[in-house]
Amino acid sequence: MRRIINIEDYDYELPEERIAQHPVAERDRSQLLVYRNGSISKDTFSNIGSYLPPDSLLVFNNTRVIRARLLFSKATGADIEIFCLEPLLPVEYERSFSSGSPVEWKCIIGNLKKWKEGTLSGEFSYKGNHLELTAQKVKPEGEAWRIRFSWEPGDISFGKVIEFAGHIPLPPYVKREDEEEDYIRYQTIYGRINGSVAAPTAGLHFTDEVLGHIINKGIRTVEVTLHVGGGTFQPVRTHDIASHVMHCEHFFVDRETIETLVSYHGSIIAVGTTSVRTLESLYWLGVKVLHDPCGTDSELLTEQWEPYQAGERIYVKESLDSLLEMMKNKGMSILHASTKIMIIPGYEFRMVRGMITNFHQPRSTLLLLVSAWTGNDWKRIYDFALDNKFRFLSYGDSSLLIK
Repeated sequence: MRRIINIEDYDYELPEERIAQHPVAERDRSQLLVYRNGSISKDTFSNIGSYLPPDSLLVFNNTRVIRARLLFSKATGADIEIFCLEPLLPVEYERSFSSGSPVEWKCIIGNLKKWKEGTLSGEFSYKGNHLELTAQKVKPEGEAWRIRFSWEPGDISFGKVIEFAGHIPLPPYVKREDEEEDYIRYQTIYGRINGSVAAPTAGLHFTDEVLGHIINKGIRTVEVTLHVGGGTFQPVRTHDIASHVMHCEHFFVDRETIETLVSYHGSIIAVGTTSVRTLESLYWLGVKVLHDPCGTDSELLTEQWEPYQAGERIYVKESLDSLLEMMKNKGMSILHASTKIMIIPGYEFRMVRGMITNFHQPRSTLLLLVSAWTGNDWKRIYDFALDNKFRFLSYGDSSLLIK
């Protein structure tokens, strides 16, 4: 396919007052836009179960947002912010969070020019006890830095350190500091695997009552894990999409979930763009394994433009079966992989029948993904949302997009 797409064609006027700065009082009382076969209507999210086909499989991203913002003050009075992106040593999220010895993370540093040398140190309270956290620059990592964290006392894990010393990383368009409500409301009720620096916001609307209604309707649910990276907020700064470099995100899917996906192909509804990216990347990983079974000792990664260079069409079952066979041969119960996939207009979706998602920023890769699914109808959808006073972005309202 031809990837010469002008980002200016995916711009729209978003008034500042339409960007939600706080969540609604009750999760499931947000507005719901329903787009089905070209028609558009509105309702309340609590009623979403009424619009889901009874044979659907809902796929949730169970990642959990970490308190990734660490704030330090130098003796000079300068404030330095360290934004933790992903672990480097140890590289596995679980091992890093459980570590009681120093760890290294890829981080973005705010006010970097004020931190030329030396270490940063901060004192925090941990269950009434004193905690000292130290940060040391190791070396640059692209536009970020490798930071080594150490702490005293050393009998607590790094996961506990950032839980008590860190702040919730609200998106840059939320123009306020994090508050107590964000520790609960900027998490999904089913999030349980620590690692994200941004919430999978489509899931913020779900409550136990909504999930109960969906399950009572006979709709199946499964979970995947994709840790949302800071790159999700990066705007497209190039006119031609082909020049944009997509960020990398890590995901995990267990064997049983992949087997369920095979059974429910044609009925899958992804909760959030992160679930969409995981599912579509899973397909392309299977294609890669099918074509080169001996090459799977290297990192399992879906490259940015890989889907657009495909040859013959591979059926979904054939692709996912190749992953299951590889996992069986390697004794793997969970598939660990990563993706840089960029889903843009012209992309042919292999896995999903529909998606639940919030309303995204102008000129963003997330809006491109929505337009890849809805075609030019994305303009009608967003005009309808603006005309009907929908709230936008992370703490905003929701949409269900089904074809």
